[in-house]
Amino acid sequence: MDIVSPALSDYLLAHSSQPDDLLRELAAETAAEFPDSAQMQISHDEGELLTMLVRLVGARTAVEVGVFTGYSSLCIARGLPATGTLLACDVSEEWTKIARRYWDRAGVADKIDLRIAPALDTLRELPEAPTIDFAFIDADKTGYLSYYTELVPRLRPGGLIVLDNVLQSGRVVDPAATDRNTVAIREVNAQVAADPRVEVAMLPVRDGITLARKR
Repeated sequence: MDIVSPALSDYLLAHSSQPDDLLRELAAETAAEFPDSAQMQISHDEGELLTMLVRLVGARTAVEVGVFTGYSSLCIARGLPATGTLLACDVSEEWTKIARRYWDRAGVADKIDLRIAPALDTLRELPEAPTIDFAFIDADKTGYLSYYTELVPRLRPGGLIVLDNVLQSGRVVDPAATDRNTVAIREVNAQVAADPRVEVAMLPVRDGITLARKR
Protein backbone atom coordinates (compact mmCIF):
# COMPACT_ATOMS: atom_id res chain seq x y z
CA MET A 1 0.00 0.00 0.00
CA ASP A 2 1.27 3.47 -0.87
CA ILE A 3 0.21 5.51 2.16
CA VAL A 4 1.80 8.45 0.40
CA SER A 5 2.26 8.89 -3.33
CA PRO A 6 5.21 7.14 -4.99
CA ALA A 7 6.86 10.51 -5.55
CA LEU A 8 6.57 11.42 -1.88
CA SER A 9 7.78 7.96 -0.92
CA ASP A 10 10.92 8.47 -3.02
CA TYR A 11 11.37 11.88 -1.42
CA LEU A 12 11.09 10.41 2.08
CA LEU A 13 13.65 7.74 1.27
CA ALA A 14 16.01 10.27 -0.27
CA HIS A 15 15.83 12.50 2.80
CA SER A 16 16.43 9.80 5.38
CA SER A 17 19.89 8.61 6.35
CA GLN A 18 21.01 6.25 3.62
CA PRO A 19 21.83 2.57 4.12
CA ASP A 20 25.48 1.65 3.96
CA ASP A 21 26.88 -0.83 1.45
CA LEU A 22 26.36 -3.77 3.82
CA LEU A 23 22.64 -3.10 4.23
CA ARG A 24 22.26 -2.57 0.50
CA GLU A 25 23.98 -5.89 -0.14
CA LEU A 26 21.77 -7.67 2.39
CA ALA A 27 18.63 -6.24 0.78
CA ALA A 28 19.84 -7.27 -2.67
CA GLU A 29 20.74 -10.81 -1.58
CA THR A 30 17.39 -11.22 0.16
CA ALA A 31 15.54 -10.14 -2.99
CA ALA A 32 17.61 -12.54 -5.10
CA GLU A 33 17.38 -15.55 -2.77
CA PHE A 34 13.78 -15.15 -1.63
CA PRO A 35 11.91 -13.18 -4.32
CA ASP A 36 8.53 -14.36 -3.09
CA SER A 37 9.24 -13.33 0.51
CA ALA A 38 11.46 -10.27 0.10
CA GLN A 39 8.57 -7.93 0.91
CA MET A 40 8.87 -9.10 4.52
CA GLN A 41 12.11 -7.15 4.83
CA ILE A 42 11.72 -3.66 6.24
CA SER A 43 12.62 -0.64 4.12
CA HIS A 44 15.74 1.34 4.83
CA ASP A 45 13.88 4.30 6.33
CA GLU A 46 12.15 1.99 8.80
CA GLY A 47 15.53 0.47 9.61
CA GLU A 48 16.91 3.92 10.37
CA LEU A 49 13.88 4.58 12.56
CA LEU A 50 14.49 1.40 14.55
CA THR A 51 18.13 2.32 15.15
CA MET A 52 17.09 5.80 16.25
CA LEU A 53 14.36 4.54 18.58
CA VAL A 54 16.74 2.09 20.25
CA ARG A 55 19.17 4.94 20.87
CA LEU A 56 16.48 7.36 22.05
CA VAL A 57 15.17 4.81 24.55
CA GLY A 58 18.72 4.19 25.75
CA ALA A 59 18.11 0.47 25.29
CA ARG A 60 20.59 -2.09 26.52
CA THR A 61 18.31 -5.14 26.33
CA ALA A 62 16.19 -5.74 23.22
CA VAL A 63 13.98 -8.49 21.82
CA GLU A 64 12.97 -9.09 18.22
CA VAL A 65 10.19 -11.46 17.18
CA GLY A 66 10.66 -12.28 13.51
CA VAL A 67 14.19 -12.06 12.11
CA PHE A 68 13.86 -13.09 8.44
CA THR A 69 17.28 -12.38 6.88
CA GLY A 70 18.42 -10.02 9.60
CA TYR A 71 18.02 -6.47 8.27
CA SER A 72 15.96 -5.22 11.21
CA SER A 73 18.12 -7.15 13.70
CA LEU A 74 21.21 -5.48 12.31
CA CYS A 75 19.59 -2.06 12.62
CA ILE A 76 18.50 -2.72 16.21
CA ALA A 77 21.90 -4.11 17.20
CA ARG A 78 23.64 -1.06 15.77
CA GLY A 79 21.57 1.13 18.07
CA LEU A 80 22.61 -0.80 21.16
CA PRO A 81 25.75 0.01 23.16
CA ALA A 82 28.75 -2.32 22.97
CA THR A 83 27.47 -4.24 26.00
CA GLY A 84 23.87 -4.38 24.75
CA THR A 85 22.05 -7.60 23.86
CA LEU A 86 19.37 -8.52 21.35
CA LEU A 87 17.36 -11.71 21.73
CA ALA A 88 16.32 -12.57 18.17
CA CYS A 89 13.49 -15.07 17.72
CA ASP A 90 12.75 -16.96 14.52
CA VAL A 91 11.89 -20.47 13.32
CA SER A 92 13.82 -20.55 10.03
CA GLU A 93 17.41 -21.75 9.73
CA GLU A 94 17.26 -21.02 6.00
CA TRP A 95 16.49 -17.33 6.41
CA THR A 96 18.66 -16.71 9.45
CA LYS A 97 21.80 -18.29 8.00
CA ILE A 98 21.94 -15.18 5.81
CA ALA A 99 21.33 -13.00 8.86
CA ARG A 100 24.25 -14.59 10.72
CA ARG A 101 26.68 -13.81 7.90
CA TYR A 102 25.71 -10.16 7.81
CA TRP A 103 25.75 -9.80 11.59
CA ASP A 104 29.30 -11.13 11.55
CA ARG A 105 30.33 -8.75 8.80
CA ALA A 106 28.71 -5.81 10.62
CA GLY A 107 30.54 -6.63 13.85
CA VAL A 108 27.33 -7.03 15.87
CA ALA A 109 27.09 -10.83 16.09
CA ASP A 110 28.36 -10.81 19.68
CA LYS A 111 25.32 -8.70 20.68
CA ILE A 112 22.74 -11.05 19.15
CA ASP A 113 21.39 -14.23 20.72
CA LEU A 114 19.47 -16.04 17.98
CA ARG A 115 16.90 -18.58 19.16
CA ILE A 116 15.51 -20.94 16.53
CA ALA A 117 12.27 -22.01 18.18
CA PRO A 118 8.64 -20.90 18.38
CA ALA A 119 8.92 -17.33 19.66
CA LEU A 120 6.13 -17.75 22.18
CA ASP A 121 8.07 -20.56 23.88
CA THR A 122 11.20 -18.42 23.97
CA LEU A 123 9.36 -15.43 25.45
CA ARG A 124 7.64 -17.52 28.11
CA GLU A 125 11.01 -18.82 29.25
CA LEU A 126 12.29 -15.30 29.94
CA PRO A 127 12.43 -14.00 33.53
CA GLU A 128 9.25 -12.22 34.50
CA ALA A 129 11.10 -9.18 35.85
CA PRO A 130 10.55 -5.97 33.83
CA THR A 131 14.04 -5.65 32.35
CA ILE A 132 13.47 -5.38 28.57
CA ASP A 133 14.11 -1.91 27.14
CA PHE A 134 12.99 -2.37 23.55
CA ALA A 135 11.04 -4.94 21.53
CA PHE A 136 10.16 -5.24 17.85
CA ILE A 137 7.35 -7.52 16.67
CA ASP A 138 7.35 -8.39 12.96
CA ALA A 139 6.38 -12.04 12.60
CA ASP A 140 3.24 -14.12 12.00
CA LYS A 141 0.32 -11.74 12.41
CA THR A 142 -1.91 -14.24 14.19
CA GLY A 143 0.71 -14.44 16.94
CA TYR A 144 1.06 -10.68 17.54
CA LEU A 145 -1.33 -10.50 20.47
CA SER A 146 0.34 -13.42 22.25
CA TYR A 147 3.80 -11.91 21.73
CA TYR A 148 2.61 -8.54 22.99
CA THR A 149 0.96 -10.17 26.00
CA GLU A 150 4.20 -11.85 27.00
CA LEU A 151 6.40 -8.83 26.37
CA VAL A 152 4.52 -6.02 28.13
CA PRO A 153 4.97 -7.33 31.70
CA ARG A 154 8.68 -7.87 30.95
CA LEU A 155 9.13 -4.34 29.61
CA ARG A 156 10.62 -1.83 32.03
CA PRO A 157 8.83 1.49 32.65
CA GLY A 158 9.75 3.79 29.78
CA GLY A 159 10.53 0.82 27.55
CA LEU A 160 9.15 0.61 24.04
CA ILE A 161 7.43 -2.05 21.92
CA VAL A 162 7.22 -1.49 18.16
CA LEU A 163 4.68 -3.49 16.14
CA ASP A 164 5.06 -3.61 12.36
CA ASN A 165 2.45 -4.04 9.59
CA VAL A 166 -0.44 -2.75 11.68
CA LEU A 167 -2.32 -1.44 8.62
CA GLN A 168 -2.17 -4.62 6.53
CA SER A 169 -2.00 -2.72 3.25
CA GLY A 170 -5.09 -0.78 4.29
CA ARG A 171 -7.23 -3.86 4.86
CA VAL A 172 -7.77 -2.97 8.53
CA VAL A 173 -10.35 -0.38 7.44
CA ASP A 174 -11.99 -2.55 4.79
CA PRO A 175 -15.07 -4.33 6.24
CA ALA A 176 -14.84 -6.88 3.45
CA ALA A 177 -11.36 -7.98 4.54
CA THR A 178 -11.88 -11.00 6.78
CA ASP A 179 -8.66 -12.95 6.22
CA ARG A 180 -6.96 -14.32 9.34
CA ASN A 181 -4.07 -11.85 9.31
CA THR A 182 -6.25 -8.78 9.01
CA VAL A 183 -8.67 -9.97 11.69
CA ALA A 184 -5.72 -10.71 14.01
CA ILE A 185 -4.15 -7.30 13.43
CA ARG A 186 -7.45 -5.51 14.04
CA GLU A 187 -7.70 -7.33 17.36
CA VAL A 188 -4.18 -6.51 18.49
CA ASN A 189 -4.58 -2.88 17.38
CA ALA A 190 -7.71 -2.57 19.50
CA GLN A 191 -6.13 -4.29 22.50
CA VAL A 192 -2.98 -2.19 22.42
CA ALA A 193 -4.90 1.08 22.02
CA ALA A 194 -7.03 0.21 25.06
CA ASP A 195 -4.16 -1.06 27.24
CA PRO A 196 -3.79 1.28 30.26
CA ARG A 197 -0.22 0.07 30.83
CA VAL A 198 1.11 1.83 27.74
CA GLU A 199 1.04 5.09 25.82
CA VAL A 200 0.34 4.42 22.14
CA ALA A 201 1.01 6.11 18.82
CA MET A 202 0.16 4.45 15.50
CA LEU A 203 2.13 5.93 12.63
CA PRO A 204 1.64 5.67 8.84
CA VAL A 205 5.21 4.47 8.26
CA ARG A 206 5.27 2.01 5.34
CA ASP A 207 2.62 -0.61 6.25
CA GLY A 208 2.00 1.09 9.58
CA ILE A 209 3.82 0.81 12.89
CA THR A 210 2.59 1.15 16.44
CA LEU A 211 4.77 2.51 19.22
CA ALA A 212 3.69 1.37 22.69
CA ARG A 213 5.66 2.96 25.55
CA LYS A 214 5.20 1.43 28.97
CA ARG A 215 4.03 3.89 31.61
